[in-house]
This record gives sequence, structure tokens and C-alpha cells, in this order.
Amino acid sequence: MNKIAFIGMGNMGKALLKGALKSMSNDRFMFADKVLSEEIINEYGVYGTTDNAECAKEAKYIFLAVKPQFFGNVVEDIKDYMTEDKVVISIMAGINIDKIKASLGNVRVVRVMPNTPALVEAGMSGVCFDNSDYQDEEKKVVFEILESCGIIKTVDESLMSAVTCVSGSSPAYVYMFIEALADSAVKYGLPRNTAYEMAAQTVLGAAKMVLETGKVPAELKDMVCSPAGTTIAGVAALEEYGFRNAIIKATDNCYKRAEELK
Repeated sequence: MNKIAFIGMGNMGKALLKGALKSMSNDRFMFADKVLSEEIINEYGVYGTTDNAECAKEAKYIFLAVKPQFFGNVVEDIKDYMTEDKVVISIMAGINIDKIKASLGNVRVVRVMPNTPALVEAGMSGVCFDNSDYQDEEKKVVFEILESCGIIKTVDESLMSAVTCVSGSSPAYVYMFIEALADSAVKYGLPRNTAYEMAAQTVLGAAKMVLETGKVPAELKDMVCSPAGTTIAGVAALEEYGFRNAIIKATDNCYKRAEELK
């Protein structure tokens, strides 16, 4: 079977590897990382190295799971081993397909924007393929790995910065919301662990309502807001202090930065 390599073994690389091993044998995988993790080697039974070139030479499917700022260094290590039969899958934020192809030469490129909930098999990934020809088996391998960690949506590359905003970076905003919501409950006497659990479960449940009821968020919000009740009083305060505007401004900055990385 064709080898699958991860260059970089941070949180996202580890999440994808862990997910893929649910349906694929560990002897198909290898990884390269600047600091070799014996824990990952022992836990998952895969081959690890500090040599990026070794992964590029041995594998057909090569995941670029490094931070965008390290892309140039990786290119120097692997470019001499890139051939038209390789499939490079990039999970680097911002760096577009044209830049990857210009750096690596005659290679096929799949661009993916995953998010950290992939670590608990609840990820949301946007994916786009370049205009090259792919065999059905090649696409199947890519989809199998990505779907092992959550849901994927195929999008046009022109929308990948928007995907970065809505799912790639936004878990951080959700964690900040959960933290703030829990803090507000702790202020009134609720134990912190209980507050975290209740806030997190509420976010999880609300998200599930959006996904499973088919109702738009505004309609679901109105279902909670009784006339002259507690919830509408809270919603009024959120509007007064710019809750929506803060989220949109955060997204604007996120989008701008993603575009700068191209």
C-alpha cells in the first residue's frame, strides 16, 4: 500500500493520524518532526524521523502539517523528491495552492483547513483540490483520513480564508465565550468545575440544535426568548455592548491575516 506521511506532528497532525488509524493499518504511516516524539511512536506504532526528506521520498501522500512560517524550510527539504505521482495535502493556514505548486514543482495539491475539535473527532474541515487529475482511490484516501476526524465540506479555494474564519480559528472564540459564561456563573456562587461543564454542554447542545433541527439560529434564539423574560434581557445587553460586532470584527481581522499569508 502507498505510504502516508505527516511532516509536522503538532495537535492537528496528531489528530489526523489518530483518526486515520481507526480504519488504516499503522504500517502505512510515517511522520517527521523537528523534535521526535517517542510517545507518538510508541502509542500509535508508526515510524518517526527528524528528516523531512525521508518522508517526502518514501510516501505518496504527504501532509504538510506545519505552521505557515515554516513552509519555506520544509520546501528546501522536500522539493527534490516531489513528482507528479505525489499528492501533497496542506493544512497550513493562508498559503494557497499556487504558492505551494510554485515552490514544489510538478505535484498535485489538496488544501485543507481543519480545526482543533478534530482532536475529539468533532472537527470541521474545508477542502479543495487543485485542477489536476486524481484517481478515485487517491480522493478516497484523502477523504477517509479527513472524515475520520469529523465533517468535511468541499469548497472553492477562493473561499478558504472564509473557512479559516468560520471554523479554523473560531474555536478560540467559542472557548473564550465558554470561559466568560462560566466566570459569570462563578461570580454568583456556582463552583467553577460545574460552571465550565454547564457552559460547555450548553454550547454543545445549542450547536446540535442548529445542526439537527434545520432551524436558523435566529429562530432558535427566539424560542428561548420569552416576552419580558430573563433571556431577552440578556440578549439586549449583548446587543448594547456589541457582541455581534465584536465577532464580525474578529472575523475581519482573521480574514485579513489569512489573505496576507498567501
